Amino acid sequence: MIQKKICMVGVFATGKTSLVGQFVYSKFSEKYHSTVGVKIDRREVDVSGTQVNLLLWDLAGKDDFENTRSSYLRGSSGIFFVVDGTRRETLTELAGLRALVQDTLGPVPAVIAVNKADLEDQWQIADADLPGLGGEGRRVFRTSAKTGAGVSEAFLWLASQTLKA
Repeated sequence: MIQKKICMVGVFATGKTSLVGQFVYSKFSEKYHSTVGVKIDRREVDVSGTQVNLLLWDLAGKDDFENTRSSYLRGSSGIFFVVDGTRRETLTELAGLRALVQDTLGPVPAVIAVNKADLEDQWQIADADLPGLGGEGRRVFRTSAKTGAGVSEAFLWLASQTLKA
């Protein structure tokens, strides 16, 4: 079995932990628990007949521990960036987070999950903002940790890309 490390990256309260919970355990909690340091979960998936063990590193939100975070990033096969569709500033922070990842890892496959699709009527991020986020080795997904919409698709796409890299 192939093992791939995926890091969840984003500012606080974007839904990183909830997305992992939905993908690994098919569960969602309304309670907010701030991640301290890193929490690691795993899930085995089948990617076109290949068994892949995804190690999901849920990193604490952007804070003053940039050096610690870069050490957590090392060895990652893919990055799962998460922004909160209801908070435009989380999209603004994405550029700095992408630069940190690029400086630490170089080019790796990445998902940009615009989370909280279940609250789309409250979104501060417009459809026009999304196309420019994708690109070579990156794909944008609308996700909802609450309903599960787009969650499996995003993780499975990233898993497939890590096998190509």
